[in-house]
Parts: sequence; structure tokens; C-alpha cells
Amino acid sequence: MLLTIDVGNTHTVLGLFDGEEIVEHWRISTDARRTADELAVLLQGLMGMHPLLGEELGDGIDGISICSTVPSVLHELRDVTRRYYGDVPAVLVEPGVKTGVPVLTDNPKEVGADRIINALAAVELYGGPCIVVDFGTATTFDAVSARGEYVGGAIAPGIEISVDALGVRGAQLRKIELARPRSVIGKNTVEAMQSGILYGFAGQVDSVVERMARELADDPVEVTVIATGGLATMVLGESSVIDEHEPWLTLIGLRLVYERNVARG
Repeated sequence: MLLTIDVGNTHTVLGLFDGEEIVEHWRISTDARRTADELAVLLQGLMGMHPLLGEELGDGIDGISICSTVPSVLHELRDVTRRYYGDVPAVLVEPGVKTGVPVLTDNPKEVGADRIINALAAVELYGGPCIVVDFGTATTFDAVSARGEYVGGAIAPGIEISVDALGVRGAQLRKIELARPRSVIGKNTVEAMQSGILYGFAGQVDSVVERMARELADDPVEVTVIATGGLATMVLGESSVIDEHEPWLTLIGLRLVYERNVARG
């Protein structure tokens, strides 16, 4: 079985693949202070609950694929794979790892590994041209050409960042639950903030995607728009441009990268 680990700025998502099927997944907070030993204990606790795995750490795992936007966590995970999974082939997505995705930006090395992995999975699942909208700590928009090339993208503050900023900078505002209000016209401060966040972000997504699609293809209708990320479900019902929702897009991309970099026996 293949263990995939996607380390984001706020959350870390883990997926367990049996062939091409994801059979289990977990979401934990990302903590840059965790050591390799602490991460190993955490992994053992999570995977120890799955019936397809044995009781020993690494028992039943025959491959590992990792990407991280947090360098310190990637360093510790590299240590985890070396010390606790020494006999298991591991792919850590970094410069030099084959993804099969040409990166056409000014400085390819500055593009987050997760964004390249998302582009790979999107083309594999839906073909190009396409746009991936990832609702995470930041809301990212990634454009992929018809030939599967990563063309570039846009980055905006994420939903939770915006909520936190309102609570900190607004004298009479506070942090609120991310939920759908009763109506667009809020009847109280909480509903007014919920309305501004939800419908504001939906409008942002529609506007950025429509403009990006016009640059990406002669016929914008040909561009497939895929939503992913932990907060995608909030906006799905309000955006008019999203065609597909794939919550495990990054994990699927990690599986594909593993297959491209580890020779099969």
C-alpha cells in the first residue's frame, strides 16, 4: 500500500492507496515544531487503526510519497522515512523529482510542490486545458495548458485568513463560524460577515477563473475548472465556474509522482 502525505501550512492530509483506490485518509494540524520521532508516533497511531495494516510501524506500507510547503516539516519527514521506513521506497517531491509537468514560469523553483502535483493530477483525471482552484491557507489558482504545461497562476488570501483578519483588525468584529448565512443581506453582524466571506469569495473565484480562462484558451468553455482543498465545499454551491470537485487531488498527484519515479518490479 502507498502512503501519501501532503503537508500544507495549516493542515497535513494523509492518504492510503491500495492500487489506484484511496482506502483511508486523515487530516491533522501542521506543526513545524514536531520532531521526526513525534511524527513517527503520530503515523503509527493513525495507521494502527486501519485493518489492512499490521501492528508494526510501516507494516503493510510498500511506498511513500510526500510533498510539503513547510521546509522544516519536510526535513523531519525525510528523517522519518530514513529511520522508520528504511526499506520502503520513498519519493519526496523537490527539485529533481520527475513529475512530467513542464513549468513555464519565470522561476520554476519558486512554484509550490503541491501546485505542480495538483496540475499533474488534474491533467491525468480531466485533461487540459484546466484551472485548479485550491481552497487552503491561501486560495490558489493554477493554469494548465492543453499540453499539460503549468503556465502560471494567482494567489489570494484564504478564507480562514480573511476571517481571522476581520476579527483582529475590526474593533467591533470577532472570529465567526464559517457557515452559510440565512440570506445575502445579513440581519446581524455575524451573518453580515458570513455573507461577505462566502459570496465575496465565490465572486472572486468566478472573476479570476473567467479572466484566466480567456488567457488560457481560445475558447474559454474548453477549460475545465477543478476545485480542491479543505474549504472547497463552502464555495461549491455558490460558484458558477467550477466543473469538478476532487478533494483528494493532491494525494492522487502524489500517487502518480511515485509511480513515475519508482521502478516497478
